[in-house]
Amino acid sequence: MTIDTGPPAAALPRALRERWRDESTASVWRRPSDWYHPAVDELATALLLAEDPAPAAELLGAARAEAGVGIGESIDDLACLYRSTTGGEPPLQVVRALCAGWTDAQAAGFVASGLTDPESGLPRRDYLELRLAECFHDGTAADHRLLVLDVAAGVPDPFARMARSAAVGSALQDTFGAGQPMASLGGGVFVVLLRPQDDDGQPLAAELITERAAALDAAAVTRSPVRSWTEPLASSAVLAVDRLAHLLRV
Repeated sequence: MTIDTGPPAAALPRALRERWRDESTASVWRRPSDWYHPAVDELATALLLAEDPAPAAELLGAARAEAGVGIGESIDDLACLYRSTTGGEPPLQVVRALCAGWTDAQAAGFVASGLTDPESGLPRRDYLELRLAECFHDGTAADHRLLVLDVAAGVPDPFARMARSAAVGSALQDTFGAGQPMASLGGGVFVVLLRPQDDDGQPLAAELITERAAALDAAAVTRSPVRSWTEPLASSAVLAVDRLAHLLRV
């Protein structure tokens, strides 16, 4: 005799996840392509099964921090989940758990971060911040520009994201040379520090990114045409560093 046990556990949060995502991306979330993480399903399942949601909320907080999402945006997103279910606000203990996970991940990332992004092979933001500080220290900041490339599209799985990052890293190194100051900011955003003698390189970089993303089967998660622009450095080192943080979430 076959006993019908209902839908598999993995399917339980799907409808809630979609309502949550729609609510969040329509109101508080800045980049729909980086909203999903497996911790989303864990928290949705905990609510649906009336389990303690705090452990899953803590995992989600850590995931958001590691993805570069700010604490305010993370809390607003959590509120969207509860509006999608109870119509109310998240309980204090759930918010506290989310914040604890976010804070712990931030601290761990600060201590353990290296200077190279393993997916793209490019330096991380920390490195570019040092190079920006040098520009202001030696008085050459006014002669430099930032080339910003946003290649994010779709909702990449880990393998597609890695392939996309590899394509961009290879394209930028071939366009500008391995010694050019550049960095992966995460979330599909890359920045090149252009010196006075540098051409902005946008057409060639965009063409190579598109070609290599297709070759690595990452075209579906790579913006086409690549969104890119140049801008002057901010008026101070502090503001220039703040600008890098903002670029990650625009």
